[in-house]
Amino acid sequence: QESSEMKIPKKPKKIKKEKRTQPPVEAPYVPPKPKRLPRSSPDKVIDIFEGMTITELSQRTGEGVDTLQDVLQDIGEQISLEFQPLTMDVAELIAMELGLNVRRLHLEKGTNLQTRPAVVTVMGHVDHGKTSLLDALRQTSVAAKEAGGITQHLGAFVVNMQSGASLTFLDTPGHAAFSAMRARGAAVTDVVVLVVAADDGVMPQTREAMAHAQAANVPVVVAINKCDKANADPQKVRIQLCSEGLALEEMGGDVQVVEISATKNIGLEKLEEAILLQAELMDLKARIDGDAHAYVVEARLDRGHGPLATAIVRSGTLVPGLYIVVGAEWGRIRALRDMLGQPIPSVGPSMPVEIDGLRGLPLAGDEVVVVASEDRARKLSNGRKVKMEEERLRRQTEEMIKSEPVDEEKVERVEMALIVKADVQGTVQAVTDTLKSLNSSQVLVNIVHTGVGAISQSDVDLAQACGACIVGFNIRNMPSSVDAAARRANINIRQHRVIYHLLEDIGNLIVSMAPGICETQVAGEAQILNIFELKGRSKAKGDAKIAGCRVVDGRISKTARIRVLRSGEVLFEGSCQSLRREKQDVEAVGKGNECGMIIQDWDDLQIGDVIQCLELVSRKPKFISSESGAVRIEC
Repeated sequence: QESSEMKIPKKPKKIKKEKRTQPPVEAPYVPPKPKRLPRSSPDKVIDIFEGMTITELSQRTGEGVDTLQDVLQDIGEQISLEFQPLTMDVAELIAMELGLNVRRLHLEKGTNLQTRPAVVTVMGHVDHGKTSLLDALRQTSVAAKEAGGITQHLGAFVVNMQSGASLTFLDTPGHAAFSAMRARGAAVTDVVVLVVAADDGVMPQTREAMAHAQAANVPVVVAINKCDKANADPQKVRIQLCSEGLALEEMGGDVQVVEISATKNIGLEKLEEAILLQAELMDLKARIDGDAHAYVVEARLDRGHGPLATAIVRSGTLVPGLYIVVGAEWGRIRALRDMLGQPIPSVGPSMPVEIDGLRGLPLAGDEVVVVASEDRARKLSNGRKVKMEEERLRRQTEEMIKSEPVDEEKVERVEMALIVKADVQGTVQAVTDTLKSLNSSQVLVNIVHTGVGAISQSDVDLAQACGACIVGFNIRNMPSSVDAAARRANINIRQHRVIYHLLEDIGNLIVSMAPGICETQVAGEAQILNIFELKGRSKAKGDAKIAGCRVVDGRISKTARIRVLRSGEVLFEGSCQSLRREKQDVEAVGKGNECGMIIQDWDDLQIGDVIQCLELVSRKPKFISSESGAVRIEC
């Protein structure tokens, strides 16, 4: 029965093709609608915020709503109404397609605003006692573990004060090479504690820290450290700070000054009171609901966990499982850890946290953005990577144009290729920027690769391929197999744990590689006292004039070039045919001695003429390191 009910499919009818006797009619050509190409505007930045409409975005970008609708379809998003709110992620994707840069505006309009702890950054000159102060506040010893006794990282941790309040501290390095780290510390902070040594006074990095704080519009609390020393002079420090434009409370300003001694635990309670008073005046509040907004202060590569980013949450709550985009990298939060390495279920405003789960290593200073899905995170990450690569190539081209010597004399220039490896991302950036500043007209410093972690086999292979020197800073020893491969390939590896030693070593290496500039230098001068004529030497040579001279400076050499001057004017430049002293042929005559000289192809000599001996010398550049730690190559 079932088989009888089954319907037999009908065969499709054959359509008989018509025989065309007339040629086909040519239809007019309609060109397709031209697709808009994204234009790159590296200097144009537009502000975007959560909930903006496509009409508002159209006004900011200068493009029509129809164009933005087409871009939305291209990136796989659909907005039906012109006044439908956009998320910041979608707005940024549209701007990327149009070749524009964006600045995200985070509007703190949460339903649950709560008082948050203050983020305090400790800044100041190198070796003025910043880390010792933090050690005293949290009763630990970090300074003893630092290589060379100076901080070379940007560390974030929470300190529970004796009064019960908690403060988040950022410890910034004071060496000149870490300027970018100090700028990042000032950008994410609420209060800057400026540490000045009472026995040293205001130094270059002290002034720089004040400039960073003023640029970020952050209040300053001055801590005059090392007041227990015999040669301490706090009053002199106050006068110096006033002369630098800092309005101290004692002078009618609003900047608090506290005299302390970190090693003797003197004045720490007063400093705590000053910081908490400043935080209370600022009335710091943040929303705790909604998506988190955070900034990366440091990033490192861990052998067991992979890329890890240390961030400070500015608002919202960060929990595991969220999809995030950090700079040009993305990932899903696998775990959150506090500064002791313990897992935590969530983290709120002003708290430092270590984020585990990123696909790549972000840059220090990058913004942490929570997105809705993996697809959107991947699109944002890819778009930012393309943008970063375009910016890198543009910057590289500009640097090459600027670094080309503009002198009329073509200076020979050699390239020194470097591979930089360090323990954390922020240090990599700091070391790379400082090494690039050692560029000179004779040696071009080319950073071919940077990375975080120990020196690997791929680094050795890359160094062998491009003839690079590997610079390792504050990293663990490389495996024995990699060390053996580097020795076989004759790779130059420089490893250091203190920034002073690293810069001095690379600076001397640059000086040794420089070809030098050939210059003509006066090696000696002689004055003609008398002229003797030598007649009838031979038919070929003819007569000759001998200049009786006394060497008044340097030495006269027979093989060097000779210059004849009369009344300061150059008459002739050539070579010496004969040089004698006491009837003996000599190669050179020193200062204070008399000699006889025949100048080839020149006999117009007069008593009182000056004969200069010229020699070519190669002038090498000099590596100069100032007291503040700043370094440069001087040609």
